[in-house]
Amino acid sequence: MARRKQSQRRSSRKRRNQRNTRKSRSARGRNKEQLAGMFDWFLPGGSIFSKLKLHGNTNWAPEGLVCLAVLWAWSESRHLTDAYSDAVACYRSMFDAVVPGTYQGFMGALTRWTARLMDILWPVLHQRMEEVGGPCWRVGLWVPIAFDGSRSSAPRTKANEKAFCAENYGKGATARYRRKKSKGMRRKKNERNKAHPQEPQAWITMLWHMGLRLPWMWRLGPSNSSERAHVIEMLKAGFFPLYTLFCGDAGFVGYPLWSTILDGGHDFLVRVGANVRLLSESADYQLLKNGVVLCWPKANQAKQPPLRLRLVKVRIGKSDVYLLTSVLDRSKLTIKQMIKLYKLRWGIEVEFRGLKQTLDRAKLRCRNDRRLLAELDWSIMAMAVAELFALKEQLGKRSSRQHQHPPDPAKRSLAMTMRAIRRCMRDRNEIPEPGKDLQSLLRDAVTDSYQRKASKRARYRPPNPDKKPLGEPSVRKLTAKEKKRLAQIEQKIAA
Repeated sequence: MARRKQSQRRSSRKRRNQRNTRKSRSARGRNKEQLAGMFDWFLPGGSIFSKLKLHGNTNWAPEGLVCLAVLWAWSESRHLTDAYSDAVACYRSMFDAVVPGTYQGFMGALTRWTARLMDILWPVLHQRMEEVGGPCWRVGLWVPIAFDGSRSSAPRTKANEKAFCAENYGKGATARYRRKKSKGMRRKKNERNKAHPQEPQAWITMLWHMGLRLPWMWRLGPSNSSERAHVIEMLKAGFFPLYTLFCGDAGFVGYPLWSTILDGGHDFLVRVGANVRLLSESADYQLLKNGVVLCWPKANQAKQPPLRLRLVKVRIGKSDVYLLTSVLDRSKLTIKQMIKLYKLRWGIEVEFRGLKQTLDRAKLRCRNDRRLLAELDWSIMAMAVAELFALKEQLGKRSSRQHQHPPDPAKRSLAMTMRAIRRCMRDRNEIPEPGKDLQSLLRDAVTDSYQRKASKRARYRPPNPDKKPLGEPSVRKLTAKEKKRLAQIEQKIAA
């Protein structure tokens, strides 16, 4: 009897040990399996790359190149070759696949195919954003998209200086004014402290979904690029949902940009100041603060019709702000919604800060101009994919609990998201502690919720001599000649 009980205890202990072994084996690769599952959700099979015909001599598969490029941009290693080694090790562990090339071959493939891969990945990114967006996909009636620009520094190599530096740097009106203003404060012929040559910088113009706080599209160029020209290119090349509202700061003004938005069937909301001249059909145009105005420059009056817009004066913070919109129906876009949307636009500045500080792309690393643009392209795409993964997990967590309010994308933390992904890449073969697997960490990747007792604003802020009050837009009455020309154009349109 005793022997039978002893054998039963041994067999039960053996079964328990086998069960624990199976659990530990399944838990050991949980992080890498979850990360691979997220990539499979983002890139469902290779069908999206069916129209992309790679060169016959290349060994890179498009989906493998995309995954490897994103892992490369996620790596916390400062050196590019070390980051590539981390990405290769993580990719092999996740997909049990062989990487068919070296670092040089990888960078050659990126410089060759990045532009075409981005054209394929942007619609996929937009589709996934709409799938997980829920109530944050639209703000009221509108899909709100902001646009703005920023710069990232580049190494001082001959290739980068030739590609990104402005040819006429220091010869503009502002530079001449500064030299004239500081003439008495400068020492002449100072051989010890010579002025440094212009630093090469890459320009980034980004379209950014204001509700989900995710990058939508972007264009790159040299430091003297025109952000308005970049936006016009993206408007003509991209696809945007019905009732898209573009929101911009005071730099995105002008008949060419606004007419391009309207020709595409969309609307806009921008801040305007003394840099904008408008026309009014009303006799009391000086008192016009919430009515219809015309944008009709003299260069466009001969053949093109005017743009009928709505000018609104609002109070945001301590400043009077003039907002101009193409939505004339006040029921579709109220003044309260205009203020809310313009405040949401500020989040694109936080997105640029995350790219430069959290992903450490304030200064890029490639010493070749084509490789540098590829590095910046995949850094922005990797940031967008990481934030999309975190948003998917956070929305999925709340969707199972109907009594809770929907999550606020503004509470999503890019720093904690990247910390969770990098921990998964580093400890991909370890057994995660309870609540420390990748999905749990992404669900908890939100900013703190405690009430601050002091402001985080810097105590010492150097004055910006170039920052002047924006002022108010100039609105004048139509002349008799302009009224006659307007009537003729309206008759042609009606006919």
